[in-house]
Amino acid sequence: MGLILNHPLILASASPRREELLRLLGLDFQVIPSRTDETFFINEKPAEHVLRLAENKAYTIAQLYPQAWVLGADTIVVIDGEVLGKPADSSEAGRMLEKLSGRTHEVFTGFALLRLSGHVAIKEEVRAAVTFRNISEDEKMWYIRSPEPYDKAGAYAVQGLGAFFIKEIQGSYTNVMGLPLCEVVDALKKAGALRFDI
Repeated sequence: MGLILNHPLILASASPRREELLRLLGLDFQVIPSRTDETFFINEKPAEHVLRLAENKAYTIAQLYPQAWVLGADTIVVIDGEVLGKPADSSEAGRMLEKLSGRTHEVFTGFALLRLSGHVAIKEEVRAAVTFRNISEDEKMWYIRSPEPYDKAGAYAVQGLGAFFIKEIQGSYTNVMGLPLCEVVDALKKAGALRFDI
């Protein structure tokens, strides 16, 4: 009993959250991070950005393993049209949390599933709206002194200590973590990559 892939699956990401989510499904896969430049293009919209990076990440690895299914993904946090990436230091993390405090922001994740030998390419962008409670100064200082904010877009982890900032999520919880499992499983099924062994 389990999920059966018809060809090997490679996750083209260094994100431990994405790996954790795929492992929850019981999938057997390999992790080969893609070192893709994540710079924004001029006038690039958030949805365009995450889709482009997801596809670039997947394609870079798919060229090396054309028989495999390769999954690439990218996640960003957007508020007032501003993209909040991963904070470089505690002051930047603090500024990001101040922007998010008491407000609603959007989380965009793009993912791409490629198998070059089978000429299969599926890509999709998923978004969720996340509402934060008001964050007090002592809460902010406590949080930015933890190691958690520094490899997370928007300086928080929905599945970690930062969970208590969140009042409401409209959309996919796993999307906010970095990989929308519902849509990824649908893509794997649509591509004929996955079957459920019952």
